[in-house]
Amino acid sequence: MPMRPCWAEIRIRALEENMRFLASLAAPHAELLAMVKANAYGHSLALCAPAAVRAGAGWLGVTSVEEGIAASALCPDTRVLIMSGIARGQAAAAIQFQLTPIAWELWQLDELEAAARAAGAAPGSFPVHLEIDTGMSRQGVLPSELSSIFSRFAPGSPLRLEGVMTHLYAADEAYGQATQEQLTRLESVLTRISAAGLFAEWLNVGNSAALVAGQARPLGELAARHGMKALLRPGLALFGIAPEFDPAFSAADEPPSLARARATLEPVLTWKTSVVGVRSVPAGASVGYNGTFVATEPMQLALIAVGYADGLVRSLGNRFHVLVRGERAPLVGRVSMDQSVVDVTEIPGVAAGDDVVLLGTQDNETITAYDHARATGTIPWEVFTRIGPRVARTAV
Repeated sequence: MPMRPCWAEIRIRALEENMRFLASLAAPHAELLAMVKANAYGHSLALCAPAAVRAGAGWLGVTSVEEGIAASALCPDTRVLIMSGIARGQAAAAIQFQLTPIAWELWQLDELEAAARAAGAAPGSFPVHLEIDTGMSRQGVLPSELSSIFSRFAPGSPLRLEGVMTHLYAADEAYGQATQEQLTRLESVLTRISAAGLFAEWLNVGNSAALVAGQARPLGELAARHGMKALLRPGLALFGIAPEFDPAFSAADEPPSLARARATLEPVLTWKTSVVGVRSVPAGASVGYNGTFVATEPMQLALIAVGYADGLVRSLGNRFHVLVRGERAPLVGRVSMDQSVVDVTEIPGVAAGDDVVLLGTQDNETITAYDHARATGTIPWEVFTRIGPRVARTAV
């Protein structure tokens, strides 16, 4: 049966090329973990995880054990890192499906150790990545609490400290002061880990902004000073969106890698719907709930099959546009749950069945995730992830 005409086209080849380009930015200083959490930032885990692996990703990053199980089924030979750690009672599943959790709470390590012992795991056989809170105050163990964590990796424990990670909370700030302060704290922790007789293979630091800003080399050098390998984890850039920096780099200070990223990365997702029908309305006609738009002249209006239940934010009514026949058509009236109306008075020949682009390119016009974000006071990450599950993702 044909589906309701509201869908997202996922350009698999673009994702693969983005992955290869980002790997070239990281080499030879760091390897990459492809962030595919939250259903691959709304792009479809099922489509994007295998594509990233085909393009060379040796690691996949997901939010939860549930996502990890799905990712592992799609890519059984690829390491899967659980970015938000285990929830209570999930340790046995993490071990069963050979997932690698991030941990920072004592109870997480205790549950993992107990489950690993129950599964007959040999000493040092189950890898864990320890997250350090270097200033974000979200996840991570505080440096002052490290001693109690170290004891969980004692000889005889099935747990192995495989990686150390932190999150750079201001990697998209051009002046980089917060990032440098975080890395200074991190290096101090790495020294303490070595002094405690522990060794971690991976130093897991740096997102898309850090990578495209040219941080692979200094992060790789930091890792090498402690006998480790650097692992960077691009997300937004993997899906073809170059992060914006605030404040923006000056022309003289902009890293060459950022200019290359802007020129090279290709957006992976195009969000489309169709025209359901076209009607003529007279001057004075009200459009949509509460009549927030009133026609000032005779108009041609097109009904389109998308609403806020699909992820098109309700507040975009009367203040945004979509693409119809390669031209910008204003949204008029309030966005409804399942439908919206656009003004096509100045676009000749619009008919039922015409494609409508909500996010992406049609002919010579483009609507970006940043356009949506600016219009709704948010960020591209939210724009992508709020596209609803009933919007079919289709590989093209």
